Amino acid sequence: MSHADDHGGTRRDFLYYATAGAGAVTAGAAIWPLVHQMNPSADVQALSSIDVDVSGVEPGTQITVKWLGKPVFIRRRTEEEIAAARDVSLSDLPDPEAQNANLAGADASDENRALDETGEWLVMMGVCTHLGCVPLGDAGDFGGWFCPCHGSHYDTSGRIRKGPAPTNLPVPTAAFTDETTIKLG
Repeated sequence: MSHADDHGGTRRDFLYYATAGAGAVTAGAAIWPLVHQMNPSADVQALSSIDVDVSGVEPGTQITVKWLGKPVFIRRRTEEEIAAARDVSLSDLPDPEAQNANLAGADASDENRALDETGEWLVMMGVCTHLGCVPLGDAGDFGGWFCPCHGSHYDTSGRIRKGPAPTNLPVPTAAFTDETTIKLG
């Protein structure tokens, strides 16, 4: 009787397990790069959320920042602009939806489009919903934004009031992280 017969097949079992293990590691090493390449790139991850310092924005002015390759309007509205936006009847609006990523299914009242409860801060994508042009601020028939390409007029809350644009300017996911910083995304 040899020493190999004494172990009763454990050597063969070991070879099977070792081969299967090596095959699993090799398959994992081959598949990992394919799966990893589907993850977002570092530049996309870096831009998925940004912090914007709004300490220098005075009432009645706005800044435009670039986020995810698109302009975002951040406006600090005056009391007159807030009052004008809140005096609009919802029945006068072509788009009754708020288009606010922070509030799903909300109506287009000014309270549902403003970033804060007082209505002083308005944050929205700066891309016309008709053909993707960038509207001009402090312009148009309603004192808000005007897209000169095809004549869309938005009010001081970014809601479409006149022209071919089908929907209000969208409000992105945004929140104050402190008194002077807004986080987009």
